[in-house]
Amino acid sequence: MLLVAPFIKQETFQAVLAAVPDSVGRIHCVTRWSVAEVAAGVSDPEIAELAEADGRVDISLCHNLHAKLYAADDRCLVGSANLTGKATGRVPAANIELLIEAELAHPEVRRVLDAIDEVSVPGTVQLARQIREQADLVRADEDAPQMLVVGETEAQSRWLPETRNPERLYRVYNGRHGNISSDVLAGVLRDLVHMDIPPGLSEQDFGAAVLLRLRSLTEVRTLNESGALNLDHAKRALIVGGLHTPDQAQRAVETIAKWLSYFDEVYLVPVGPWEIRQGKEIR
Repeated sequence: MLLVAPFIKQETFQAVLAAVPDSVGRIHCVTRWSVAEVAAGVSDPEIAELAEADGRVDISLCHNLHAKLYAADDRCLVGSANLTGKATGRVPAANIELLIEAELAHPEVRRVLDAIDEVSVPGTVQLARQIREQADLVRADEDAPQMLVVGETEAQSRWLPETRNPERLYRVYNGRHGNISSDVLAGVLRDLVHMDIPPGLSEQDFGAAVLLRLRSLTEVRTLNESGALNLDHAKRALIVGGLHTPDQAQRAVETIAKWLSYFDEVYLVPVGPWEIRQGKEIR
């Protein structure tokens, strides 16, 4: 049996498992967990604990999942319904949903399942608990960004790196933040929520994902295009844009420089035009 849905709530998942006969050998579930979505209450990573207790279920995570598909044997239902109370009609004011029967061998169904297999990672109990802990911390943060539902709303376009210590990002991403003060931790979590990086990545893949988001920033575009970024020009652009005071703009470009130095192969030219340049410095 196969369950594919971006959003799965604990109560609905438990009801599904209870309805599946014991004769069904394995149940494979594909979903997605992000700190922002869990904090917003649209998905429950605690389904990992239900899966472990059931014994028949394994969970995979696909971060850009939007498809909904439910299969048994050689038939499946495809459409719009997540495994939530509102989508399945288990609560008042249910959603209007659509599920259409199709063959599991249908070329488009196979295309989607193959694409999922290429990028999915295991949804373990440990990872579920990390996501929940971070989501609870984000919910408690008064300065946390608006909760975004990836694929449903557009991410905020004006994010700039906040934490001054980019080496902390992967530690917090992996749930290792015991010796980080609460105010610093809040800033790191805000950066992670804005970047919306898939869970379960290695440190190398995490760094590549962060760098991809850095390079998408308007302020970093000239580094991509010409191999050099004049930080004084970037600072003036932030001030002219009206979103930053001179002091805030100075801090912003210094933070960008720290992140680029940590995640990219660049070097700082501290004399003449204050620049970051692509490549290694020859000493």
